[in-house]
Amino acid sequence: MTQFAMILMSQPQGGQNPTDSLISTLIMFALIIGIFYFMILRPQQKRQKERQKMLDQVKKGDKVVTAGGLHGTVAGIDEKTILLQVADNVKMKFDRSAVSVVLREGETTGEKA
Repeated sequence: MTQFAMILMSQPQGGQNPTDSLISTLIMFALIIGIFYFMILRPQQKRQKERQKMLDQVKKGDKVVTAGGLHGTVAGIDEKTILLQVADNVKMKFDRSAVSVVLREGETTGEKA
């Protein structure tokens, strides 16, 4: 017999059942996955939903700040792009995802919508 077969056939030390060891290992993995989900994945999904809601509510005339720090007023909206007026007769087209902050009436730059 090979050593591997002898190890498989031998009884565990201390009379411990190998099934108990497997179950406790699986429980530990389940706890780690649960903690990972509730501490990392769930909050991230919540932030993504809030951001998507903010981007969907952008309308013409809103003041926005892009991810690059450019301040402008929304002059037009398409399905995936947004047209920002940054100065008189200066309009620039950006992806909607470039908008990081929407400023509503009476808000300052430090507040998020």
